Amino acid sequence: MRLCIVSETWSPEINGVAHTLNRLCRELTRLGVTVDVIRPKPKMADSTTNTNVAQGPYQEPSQGPSQELLVRRLALPGYNEVQIGLASPGKLRRFWQKQRPDVVYLATQGPLGWAARQAARQLNIPLVAGWHTNFDHYCHDYGFSWLAAATRRYLRYFHNGCDLTLVPTQQQAEALRAQDIHDVKVLSRGIDGDNFSPAHRDDTLREQWGVSEHQPVALYVGRLAPEKNLALLQETLQAMSDVRPDMAHVIVGDGPGRAQLQKALPDAHFTGFVNKQALARHYASADIFIFPSQSETWGNVVTEAMASGLAVVAYHHAASAELIQSGYNGTTVSPGDTLAFQQAAVDLCQHPADYARLGRIARLRALEQSWSGIAEQFLRYLQNAQETHHASASACRIRSS
Repeated sequence: MRLCIVSETWSPEINGVAHTLNRLCRELTRLGVTVDVIRPKPKMADSTTNTNVAQGPYQEPSQGPSQELLVRRLALPGYNEVQIGLASPGKLRRFWQKQRPDVVYLATQGPLGWAARQAARQLNIPLVAGWHTNFDHYCHDYGFSWLAAATRRYLRYFHNGCDLTLVPTQQQAEALRAQDIHDVKVLSRGIDGDNFSPAHRDDTLREQWGVSEHQPVALYVGRLAPEKNLALLQETLQAMSDVRPDMAHVIVGDGPGRAQLQKALPDAHFTGFVNKQALARHYASADIFIFPSQSETWGNVVTEAMASGLAVVAYHHAASAELIQSGYNGTTVSPGDTLAFQQAAVDLCQHPADYARLGRIARLRALEQSWSGIAEQFLRYLQNAQETHHASASACRIRSS
């Protein structure tokens, strides 16, 4: 099979979508699939190059595609780390006419995804779309609530023009079906349990944080941006410090919200983005993972924290809803209940035996998320979409003859 992935982001960029696509690309290549990629030109790429770029922080080495088309890149105003791709359907048609894919996977519903959807339909290529970002949720986070309804209508039209839509959780699948989006299936996300492991706990790193062996450390990993619910993160960490003054706070990540958060939490350790090996040590050297975001479609950081043996406090949403049984292998509360979220974190940080037990069981659950098994399921979905598309096309030809 030849698959073409269309995405606005790719490794070594720092986000969950790039990480997921890179791991799927690696595993699919191992299964004998040829993977091509269409994506925006990397920030550091020369205008004449089509080759890989230097590795950035946090991401693992990229699995290079067989062929790659780099298109024009446009950064979002005020948030340069987020980009969209711009290309005409004609340009994408010409690329695919040279080496026609068996299936196209759309990892974006933005302008690049729309152009690819048009081009694939014109060439009668099967289309599978992934739901990697909750754009309607982002409308509220960035002050454009009035656009949310129109965004939902656009997304419904976009996905119903594809043969299949893949989402990471059953909860998300049910939500999309309720919005009249058809042919929705679940494709979960995996974890590298060797890299993310309690074995990487680092006493030297903890000393740099100024904590002793038995002092607790609360960790956050992710973008520092409005959609991550940073106000609740700040309030929760402050409430935890009120009952555990010896608790250290470590915040890994960067973004437009960093300056304000640093001002509010002057004693916290802000690391910016770190490389993969350092990230594993940061997880394993902490004790409790605090994750107040409700914007995730999955949330790779949750599985990374669980695999590292941390007790997670999160909303019952996305990966946390799929993987955490509250009180057994982590703690979750109803989405939107900020008081319950803070109280759960405050209660947990006062009971070391409890957060140690939750973390041990969390790792066992995370290790069930095998990337190889998920890639095999992805390949079956691609094959099914191929068969369904060609059967539908044949039926249309028979009816018209």
